[in-house]
Amino acid sequence: MNLRVVVIPVTLYQQNCSLLICNETNKAALVDPGGDVEKLYSAVTKEGVQIEKILLTHGHLDHCSAARVVADHYQVSIEGPHKADQFWIDQLPLQCAQAGFPAVTVFQPDRYLEDRDTVTVGNVSLDVYHCPGHTPGHLVFHDSKNQLAWVGDVIFKGSIGRTDFPQSNHQALIDSIREKLFKLDDATQFIPGHGPTSTFGAERATNPFVADARYR
Repeated sequence: MNLRVVVIPVTLYQQNCSLLICNETNKAALVDPGGDVEKLYSAVTKEGVQIEKILLTHGHLDHCSAARVVADHYQVSIEGPHKADQFWIDQLPLQCAQAGFPAVTVFQPDRYLEDRDTVTVGNVSLDVYHCPGHTPGHLVFHDSKNQLAWVGDVIFKGSIGRTDFPQSNHQALIDSIREKLFKLDDATQFIPGHGPTSTFGAERATNPFVADARYR
């Protein structure tokens, strides 16, 4: 594999921030830096890598509230989410105040991402899938070569994302999972925003919300 991954759970939400490292170039990206910036900086220093960008799956505070400060710290760009989630990012100061997170300022990503875009981390190429439902602008990053995916809060081991937020849509979430993610290789391992990893094949077989058996 030309990629290694360090998962760093952050904040009281235990959100799985991922440090993606290209083994060939030693360049890296942080996916969904939701908080605990000193913990993130420590992990980067320990691995001895060069951060070249921040990647965001969606605009909820536990996934992106530290994005601007981390990007400024490393003087790198923020890529993602889809522009439909900017309204969530615009609410970050209020969200953080209500949740007891450190104060943040509103930001705009340096690059909004669209379905079928590509992002790179060193020599690693990630396909971008727009997977609305949990939020309208939610993205999934997929490394087809290494059969890995970062799915944010779209799907979990044995569960799926919440759809009781403003502009959430339950049917859109189901469609995103079954029509996009389940079209990928069953052996693909995914890292969710919270909790343990799984594979798309395992969830197709056993996930009570989206398993194939529900849709036969």
